[in-house]
Amino acid sequence: MESPLRLALVQTHLHWQDAEANLGMLEQKIRGISGKPHIIVLPEMFTTGFTMQPDAVAEAPQGRTFLWMKQMAAEKKSVVTGSYVVVENGLFYNRLIWMLPNGQFGAYDKRHLFGYAGENQRYTAGKKRLVASVNGWKILLQICYDLRFPVWARQSPGSEPEYDLILYVANWPEKRIAAWRTLLAARAIENQSFVVGVNRTGEDPNNNYYNGSSMVVDALGNVVEQVNGMEQVIKVELNKSELLNVRNHFPFLDDVDDFQILM
Repeated sequence: MESPLRLALVQTHLHWQDAEANLGMLEQKIRGISGKPHIIVLPEMFTTGFTMQPDAVAEAPQGRTFLWMKQMAAEKKSVVTGSYVVVENGLFYNRLIWMLPNGQFGAYDKRHLFGYAGENQRYTAGKKRLVASVNGWKILLQICYDLRFPVWARQSPGSEPEYDLILYVANWPEKRIAAWRTLLAARAIENQSFVVGVNRTGEDPNNNYYNGSSMVVDALGNVVEQVNGMEQVIKVELNKSELLNVRNHFPFLDDVDDFQILM
């Protein structure tokens, strides 16, 4: 019997460029989560909002927010994940941290930087994908604009699928939310994988409004869960048996094109 995967998705407003306020707010939300989720997911740039002023907010790789995530993961006995602004060797990164309850961690630097907002001029792009694992599930970790680039999320050719779930953390504005919904479903269908997208709510000083629309999509592209507009912690349980049934009944991954990503 395959083990289920329990997630708590934190869809929330964010205080603009105020790490202390955001960490305090998120700490209350996390401590209020009942049950025993395997993963607690926070939005992209959860300490600041989607800022193009990294010099004003960036932290050391294992600074204040890193230690806070370590504390929250240990306290809840759950993986805690989300991205925030990091400076390392003089370069700024939009970095996702995958923090385990025992203090071990993985890191993924956003590969596709949002040139429309100037992110590519202020941050450095990552070069490696990160596939994490928990409770027998393999999870590909991605950030916001990565969603628009299918090759970066493509299942690698081979005898076994590389992952079972793609997880996107985002600050995706309401005015482009149709693309968000469509692309989350597309990534699920083409990779025969569950897809989870966690987006923020509220407004920022750049006149961007965010309506959440955090979603869970199954391997056939069906929306399992979607919450619009409101702040909410969304709890969901995924069953791998459903995923394996789809892959066994529709063995489309056997026919994928071979490819190689060149950096």
